[in-house]
Amino acid sequence: MAPRISCSVVSILVLFLAVQPSTINSRSLRSTKPSLTSFQSLEGALKGQTKQGIKEVKRYLKAFGYFNYEDDENDAALMDDKFDEALERAIKSYQKFYRLQVTGKLDVDTVKQMSATRCGVPDVVHHRHAKRNAGKHSKFHIVVRYTFFPGDPKWPTSQTNLKYTFGPIIGKAPPSDVKEACRKAFQSWSSVSQFKFEEVQSEDSANIVIGFYQGDHGDGYPFDGVGNILAHASSPTSGLLHFDADEPWSASPSASDVDLESVALHEIGHVLGLGHSTDQNAVMFAVLTNGAVKRDLRQDDINGIHALYPRK
Repeated sequence: MAPRISCSVVSILVLFLAVQPSTINSRSLRSTKPSLTSFQSLEGALKGQTKQGIKEVKRYLKAFGYFNYEDDENDAALMDDKFDEALERAIKSYQKFYRLQVTGKLDVDTVKQMSATRCGVPDVVHHRHAKRNAGKHSKFHIVVRYTFFPGDPKWPTSQTNLKYTFGPIIGKAPPSDVKEACRKAFQSWSSVSQFKFEEVQSEDSANIVIGFYQGDHGDGYPFDGVGNILAHASSPTSGLLHFDADEPWSASPSASDVDLESVALHEIGHVLGLGHSTDQNAVMFAVLTNGAVKRDLRQDDINGIHALYPRK
């Protein structure tokens, strides 16, 4: 996951993927082509040093919204291995988003977080509409950590009955398991919003198209095989939701599998217009580790969809 895409839940769900899908426009995506690695050899790196692999960290952070460069291909800062001030700022923003100790260094916790499987959609931390650590509802002083995409794209108020269909379903999971997991995920979002979802057979009549793909699949955001990016999705109203077919998908995940319903629930949130949340318990948190199950929307997820689509 960040497809005009944004959630790879990290494996986000790193949802997660995205799916920048921080700025997603149509059914085509603008590739940032991140090269994702474990980054373990870079533990302890800090500003002023030059180490092989630093440029991959820069590209990773760029892919998920922590750099503001206009042109990746021509910006020399993204092509070298110098740990510069811009990288330190980006790391601090990343650490703040994931509620890590803000050191500006590639410390153990930061490297571990960056190596997690996640949604491919960007975290979009610089978006001026991101609502984090702010927002009070009545006397309860509820802290909100959800975010939206730039410009707050959403489905028209007249379009609450959304139709979905399936493209190719390849990989480990049986098509029946995939369809049932997605049906349950759609039902979860329907239960807290005005949206109703209906499966149809024709892509021409569908608002949302779900498919499983390997590697470069034509949307500008190639998948990377097992690990790292799990899936990605587009913001409204493009309606693309792509799973990495190489992942060990399962409807009943073991410790080494990835839960279909959890990732589908996250990516549908992107399709409806939600960005990543900084709340680690929220479904819209970008990271989902193998074996983990997140099939229940949390209050931050519900607050986010109600903020984007106020209930009448």
